[in-house]
Amino acid sequence: MGLDATTLLDDLTLTEKLRLVHGATDPDGRATGYVPGNGRVGIPPLKLVDGPLGVRAMGERATAFPASITLAAAWNPDLAREFGTALGRETAAHDQDVLLGPGVNIIRAPQGGRNFEYYSEDPHLSARIGVETIEGIQSTGVAATVKHYVANNQETNRYEVSADVSERALREIYLPAFRAAVEEADVDAVMTAYNRVNGVHMSDHERLLADVLKDEWGFDGLVVSDWWGTRSTIDAARAGLDLEMPGVELSEYLPGADTASSDDRNQDLDLDDIDDTLMPVPDVPAYFGEPLRDAIESGAVDEETLDEKVSRVLSVLESTGQFNTLETDDASEHGGTGTNADAPDGELDTPAHRRLARDIAIEGTVLLTNDDALPLADTDAVAVIGPNADTAKLGGGGSSEVSPFTETGPRSGIESRAADVTFERGVDPIAESSFFADSPDGVQTDAVSDTNGATANDSYTDTATATDTDTDNDTGPNIDAAVEAAADADCAVVVAQDDATEFTDRESIALPGRQNELIAAVAEAADQTIVVLRTSGPVELPWLDAVDAVLETWYPGQADGEALAAVLFGDAEPGGRLPVTFGRSVADYPTAEGSAFPGTDGVARYDEDVFVGYRYFDEHEIEPLFPFGHGLSYTEFEYEDVTVSEAEDEDGIDVTIDVRNVGGRTGKEVIQVYVGKPAAPVPTPERELADFAAVELDAGESETVTVSLARDDFAYYDADDGWTVATGPNTIFVGSSSRDIRATADVTIQ
Repeated sequence: MGLDATTLLDDLTLTEKLRLVHGATDPDGRATGYVPGNGRVGIPPLKLVDGPLGVRAMGERATAFPASITLAAAWNPDLAREFGTALGRETAAHDQDVLLGPGVNIIRAPQGGRNFEYYSEDPHLSARIGVETIEGIQSTGVAATVKHYVANNQETNRYEVSADVSERALREIYLPAFRAAVEEADVDAVMTAYNRVNGVHMSDHERLLADVLKDEWGFDGLVVSDWWGTRSTIDAARAGLDLEMPGVELSEYLPGADTASSDDRNQDLDLDDIDDTLMPVPDVPAYFGEPLRDAIESGAVDEETLDEKVSRVLSVLESTGQFNTLETDDASEHGGTGTNADAPDGELDTPAHRRLARDIAIEGTVLLTNDDALPLADTDAVAVIGPNADTAKLGGGGSSEVSPFTETGPRSGIESRAADVTFERGVDPIAESSFFADSPDGVQTDAVSDTNGATANDSYTDTATATDTDTDNDTGPNIDAAVEAAADADCAVVVAQDDATEFTDRESIALPGRQNELIAAVAEAADQTIVVLRTSGPVELPWLDAVDAVLETWYPGQADGEALAAVLFGDAEPGGRLPVTFGRSVADYPTAEGSAFPGTDGVARYDEDVFVGYRYFDEHEIEPLFPFGHGLSYTEFEYEDVTVSEAEDEDGIDVTIDVRNVGGRTGKEVIQVYVGKPAAPVPTPERELADFAAVELDAGESETVTVSLARDDFAYYDADDGWTVATGPNTIFVGSSSRDIRATADVTIQ
């Protein structure tokens, strides 16, 4: 018989309630966060685990999916839902209840250390991908956690910096994806950001937590702090924070850390080895432990406030089916009340998940330029060049790190597809930031069983390749050897990458090391040069005019090489479009000044207001290197007719586009519809993404695509009147990027 969460609260003592609103040490050592249950009244524990790019249960493996920015680059909400579903199933396979993702923060500064974990510089694209990911996760019985609420746009001084941002910019740019997660996806949990907003820490921000999130949007789920992100007791309790994580000090969070070795993955961090510049964790107590008891007993915080927090914890346990248990006689003191009768089916490292990782990597690959160099012919002799071209780029550093069962780097991927391949590193390998363990010990690579009986596919073999040294010279990597290999081949594929990580922002958007020098030298010697970028976001491309094609693959995950080979040889279409604008340098962005990023005197000024990303480039008439939404195909598309009509419900506008594939092969086109709001009495962007639709057409095929706009798509936020529709003459733009506009139409909003 299942238990009803609503009947439990009255049975709990004050001490028992307090134990449910802050974390404790996971006795299994696997969860990122752990809330002990209560065996006396039948409350099971709640286990939370990292996972924007794949599940990061401590000491365990999982499918390493491409980075979030790769998923967004696919501009495919259906693919996002499929990804979320797989992520939820892998979370269940690891016997975890809550997944700490997705992250929907806006990519504001191109140097942002966690840009790879986020989706886009655009709130609409971020919302559409985020909603589908959340719905996919929660369809499996696992709770999703949208993060980091809000204006968490940098890693530098992230625990203290104040994002000084206008209410209009919050409403139009930084809040929409969170609002969609609540109102559309009914997300179970929201994680507060570390930073301050307009001087107030987000864990203490009553207006944004209580007034906006809970009251205005009707969020009835759980508000959880980022790890060591709670900064007070009374203010946080009153503001609307429900659950403090991890709820213990660092030394307690990592049990036995002083004696942990690199071979002990359940105790995998030595405190003495932690560099404070890498992981500068605030020195904070458990504010929702004894300090909250004192506040309640003194009357500073009402016990009813605590009751609401406990109710929200119980509601997540209920929404994930944790109370639907079969009674047993051995309920543990940690709250184990029996076997979950409705436990979600777990799946880990299945063939479907491996294919999905490959598909996301392919669909998220953006063809930036192509001078008839791609796709390659089967008979081409290929020189694979690059300092890290023999290893998969799984992701960036920090809490999103995943240890996969298998991985394929570009070298092995191309070798599996081409008959004649040579390899040269060219320059020294680019060091990759990694805080957590790279390779769990004691984990099978051919089959893994989870608590629900799901088993990894055992027909796959581990194709992971270690970073080996060059064997054809004794001096180590050198550019001359790479140039010689390029000159002898039909084509040189140069794989270049950056290094991004949580905890720190990149110093610039230049490729690290001597990679630019390597690419320039290879381009001068090779008949054809194709550059493959594996980056967390925009990078400078000083050699652009000298190469024949450029692919942006972001952080492709475990199927890196397999997906790359499929795109290079034309087995698959490069399906991606840019979710961020590529400028020529950091000077092109609104965060170029130190006062804007990373800030001065603890304040980052968001003076650009709503003009973020492509909105800023348009407003200041800056020509981007590659515009938002840009991406080439292996075929060509024409927009033959665009019409605008009133929607059937008379409360919106239908934009109808006839699209034809006029090339010689099947391809994908992403039709993007933007709106301009010249009728608004306030400064507005020249155009803003309102919606999009992707179509795949065979050669010569045409299709009529309808994109429906709502009246609210023409709204702006007024500080006095709230959301206001810009009535009067406005504009609709239809194109294949924010700068490649194929048709415009004037519309009058009544």
